[in-house]
Amino acid sequence: MKSYMMLISSMLIFGTIGIFRKYIPLSSGMIAFFRGLLGSAFLFIFFAVKGHKTHRIEKKKLLMLTVTGAILGLNWILLFEAYNYTSVATATMCYYMQPTIVILLSPITFQERITIKKGFCAIASIIGMVFVSGMMDNAGINAQDITGILCGLGAAVFYSLVVIMNKKVQIKDVYEKTIIQLASSAIILIPYLLLTENWSAIALDTMAVVMVLIIGIVHTGIAYALYFGSMKDLKAQSIAVLSYIDPVFALLLSAGVLHEKLSVFGVAGAVLILGSALISEINGKWR
Repeated sequence: MKSYMMLISSMLIFGTIGIFRKYIPLSSGMIAFFRGLLGSAFLFIFFAVKGHKTHRIEKKKLLMLTVTGAILGLNWILLFEAYNYTSVATATMCYYMQPTIVILLSPITFQERITIKKGFCAIASIIGMVFVSGMMDNAGINAQDITGILCGLGAAVFYSLVVIMNKKVQIKDVYEKTIIQLASSAIILIPYLLLTENWSAIALDTMAVVMVLIIGIVHTGIAYALYFGSMKDLKAQSIAVLSYIDPVFALLLSAGVLHEKLSVFGVAGAVLILGSALISEINGKWR
């Protein structure tokens, strides 16, 4: 029961990040930097206090983890930009196209054949994306929403690359792997921020500082510790199913807190995207 509660708690935390991003007056690059920096620092201190032992990692694997961390940082930037330009609900659904992207890339990356079931799931997910985009609504879709949708889909592509690369880099200690990737995402963003940010124009009040700390420590450090800590005693199927608490909770919050409403087509699209992603992860023997 403890592992279930840890996983559910992490999913609920992840589901609120879009709400917090709406109230932080910083660029997406800066938020991604602080998320990686604070998250890796928290996890490092947390596991040092617990007496967690470090292990030697091969240079080749370390390089791969660093590259993966850089891609993770780009993924965060695009996701935060998606929240900026469109609703949390739409951005979340775009982001959850990631399982479909992995399915479509699997023949190239893993030399896996796309089964009939996964093929239908991919088609259903794409149709769902068309519904969520607003193209089917009477009001149509504006330029700002298009930008947000493209950013959300871009974030999904980069996260798909993170998932694929993580499967190819096998390291026993998942916590060390995560700390390296989070730290890498922050370090590699420094040159980008030095070139693009107007540092003299940055002004944060107390509330904004608190929000940044929450995204870095709670949404990253604590949430990742709960997520990975729950995996020891849970089956992969349970983790896959409960992971969809995150987008569902995000949709509920976007409606309840930000008063963002999905149209009938939007709701149908959300069901198609989340349903197809979930079904594609469940094998035939699961009931």
